[in-house]
Amino acid sequence: MKPTKSERQKLLKEKIEESPFITDEQLASLFNVSIQTIRLDRMELSIPELRERIKYVATNQWNETVKALPLEEVIGEVIDLELDKRAISILDIQTDLVFSRNKIARGHHLFAQANSLAVAVINDELALTAKADIKFTRQVKEGERVVAKAVVKGEQKGLTIVVVNSFVGNEKVFNGTFYMYRSNDKGDISHEISD
Repeated sequence: MKPTKSERQKLLKEKIEESPFITDEQLASLFNVSIQTIRLDRMELSIPELRERIKYVATNQWNETVKALPLEEVIGEVIDLELDKRAISILDIQTDLVFSRNKIARGHHLFAQANSLAVAVINDELALTAKADIKFTRQVKEGERVVAKAVVKGEQKGLTIVVVNSFVGNEKVFNGTFYMYRSNDKGDISHEISD
């Protein structure tokens, strides 16, 4: 039996509080109603659209700023950041990011999201990728949302190691270990990456 409008709106509010990055399309599918109905429900409940929710979370959950590159140069939207510790970004796979023939995301976009997040998490004015070990674990399709999670794991031979795992839902789609050179490291980048 379909819930009443007020029941649906109550459930909708709970669902968005639980998963602030859920899309209107996902909500429409979940509640078996049109996207327009979801938008109207959100308006009545004064729940902002996804982009505004993301901005709100981004500005209220972390007060540190990316140092190594301008925030708008990070591929995907940074939603959590603790410099030299961890960072999270999300990237919605849209038409311009996929191969037209099969609607599969081009790998360089997933790499760019992970690599730019590895740069963003470094607490330094200059951070460069010296080396990366990467693995794509499944194809990502148009319409999917990729959540990249970066964790700083320590140092090795003067380079900072950042591990980035990217997920669609709970499924891992990309894994990368990035060896990051930073300007406040004492070493020379050329001899450190020749190993």
